[in-house]
Amino acid sequence: MRIYNTLTRTKEEFVPLEEGKVKMYACGITVSGEAHIGHGFQALIYDIMRKYLEKKGYKVTYARNYTDVDDKIIARANEEGVPADEYAAKMIERIDKVMREMDIDDPTLWLKATQNIGNIQDFITKLIASGHAYAVPSGDVYFDVSSFPGYGCLSNRSVEDMLDGVRVENAEDKRNPADFALWKAAKPGEISWDSPWGKGRPGWHIECSAMNRAAFGDQIDIHGGGRDLIFPHHENEIAQTESLTGKRFVKYWTHNGLIKVNGQKMSKSLGNSLLLEDLLKKYTNEAIKFALLQTNYRNDINITDSLFPEAEKHLTSFYKILDEVETKYGKGGVGNPSIDKQFDDAMDDDFNTALALSNLFSIFKNISAKYAAGDASCAEDAYQVRKTYSLLGLFKKECKDYLTEVDQKSPKESVPEEVAQLAEQRWQAKKSKNWALADELRAKIDSLGFTVKDSKEGYEVVKK
Repeated sequence: MRIYNTLTRTKEEFVPLEEGKVKMYACGITVSGEAHIGHGFQALIYDIMRKYLEKKGYKVTYARNYTDVDDKIIARANEEGVPADEYAAKMIERIDKVMREMDIDDPTLWLKATQNIGNIQDFITKLIASGHAYAVPSGDVYFDVSSFPGYGCLSNRSVEDMLDGVRVENAEDKRNPADFALWKAAKPGEISWDSPWGKGRPGWHIECSAMNRAAFGDQIDIHGGGRDLIFPHHENEIAQTESLTGKRFVKYWTHNGLIKVNGQKMSKSLGNSLLLEDLLKKYTNEAIKFALLQTNYRNDINITDSLFPEAEKHLTSFYKILDEVETKYGKGGVGNPSIDKQFDDAMDDDFNTALALSNLFSIFKNISAKYAAGDASCAEDAYQVRKTYSLLGLFKKECKDYLTEVDQKSPKESVPEEVAQLAEQRWQAKKSKNWALADELRAKIDSLGFTVKDSKEGYEVVKK
């Protein structure tokens, strides 16, 4: 099994620090707003990584954090007139709810900055004692970037390059403009904690280093997050942790791509953020997953207007095939190992969900051919698809439940009164066995851009 390591910029054979065990950490959400599709994608990817490593036989301890105190959270809390911790708790509850609607499992460990203030202060105290950090009269504490010769190893940029476009705060207090805050002195009205440097709160970067060390010790196997976190967040984590421990912090750095909407970067400023809550009102969680996983996790995803509808269409087609097979032959129970091996071959190459999903089209084509030929082994293929691809969060529902859900979420076209009247006249003509009139009325309906679908129960008028 090979994993792409951002640090070395190559795919490497995966060999954990401790045989049979994996320590894995992913940076979670800063809870200043609602969960959007980018949050969902990142949470989905690392949930899948964890599950696939478990399938390979590893005992995985997967930690994920919520940043529940920072400038944006404080600003939003002030806008709503509530304490920052109350606002953060409310947002975590809302985000947890929508992630469960997405059917994304909880990590082994949930970590929060506000529950690790002691660990954070201890970490900072040791960095100061070792000469890697310094306090200033204002009560802020900074990491001394010049004290860590390897700074820039993850992003492959010089310190000068890193300063371009980076907001420099309190430059007059710093020894170096690139130095970053470990502890921020409290401003009036802000949430704060007592510390050796005065009342304040953690900087953003230190929380992950401190929580990682508290949960796992000096080293972990896999650290993940969005590609936008490579610099400065993950670069700073390396500097902090390795300065303290003298050891390589992370063996494999992994980063998922970002979300674009019709070719543009998704952002609040552009007004094109796609909230998970809104998407789940229109599409099944499996369709959203199918759409996202068609792209290799390291690449950016461009969400076009057709992405989710197309994914829903493909999944609906697959579920209809499963429904036919399971109705006639049952759900099987033996399986088809070749389908599972094909999946593993794809996932062993840096969790290649895109290849795993593309394989489904030929798999279902083969299932359909077997079904048409009266070959009962199609039931074992269908069983294996369900068992194997459930790791990606797919084919977990009863067929009729899924198809009903799709129908309920699909926007219904309103039928003009004229078309509705013609359709009813046609139905009455059919009941009277006036076939010529029925055909004439169908032609009129067709000319107006609609068609009639007959069934045993009656008829349905739909837009062509």
